[in-house]
Amino acid sequence: MSDEPKKKSSRYDPSRRKFLKGVGVAGAGAALADSLLTHDFTVGKSKLDAAGEPLSGSVNVALDINGQKRNATVEPRTTLLSAMRDRLEPGITGPKLVCDMGTCGACTVIMDGKPVYSCLVLAVDAVDRKLTTVEGLGTAENMNEVQKAFVAHDALMCGFCTPGFVTTVSAYLKQNANPTLDEVREACKGNFCRCGTYPRVFEAALAAAKAGANGE
Repeated sequence: MSDEPKKKSSRYDPSRRKFLKGVGVAGAGAALADSLLTHDFTVGKSKLDAAGEPLSGSVNVALDINGQKRNATVEPRTTLLSAMRDRLEPGITGPKLVCDMGTCGACTVIMDGKPVYSCLVLAVDAVDRKLTTVEGLGTAENMNEVQKAFVAHDALMCGFCTPGFVTTVSAYLKQNANPTLDEVREACKGNFCRCGTYPRVFEAALAAAKAGANGE
């Protein structure tokens, strides 16, 4: 009888739970640190708090998205991703909400020419920035060279991560018009594909560069 409590408590070893929790946190931290090397998360201080007062309630923001001024009412804590998907009418749904912590790249947009995770940027900090989503790169009827290459090389399966890859590659080819395979792999390391289509993605990026995409 006296041994039973000991047996029952040993099934829930707190040290094991702490270890598993630590592994999870460390893994997420490593992924975030790695993605930071690829994407630019530098954003300026919002002009909305120029008086030095903390923002609260709701504020109106004007976002320059795909060459158009789009107005939205957001809370100061609202991310750019949420503002685009949920606060605009109609919403911009190309950037996908997946991890919501800056590790997968599905929400990547181009901000002032650089790829950023829109789930890590506040909407109020995106004011006066030039924003481009996958919708602004091309349409089904008039795709840009990167999008054409993704179709031609079958560089997608479920397609959920594809907008992030397309925006990342499009931005990168503006900086490096003739990359090597290793350079493309490095440029895409902040984007995660659960279907494992990386070889086709890299082939598409190289084909777009060869076609003279330059991100256009």
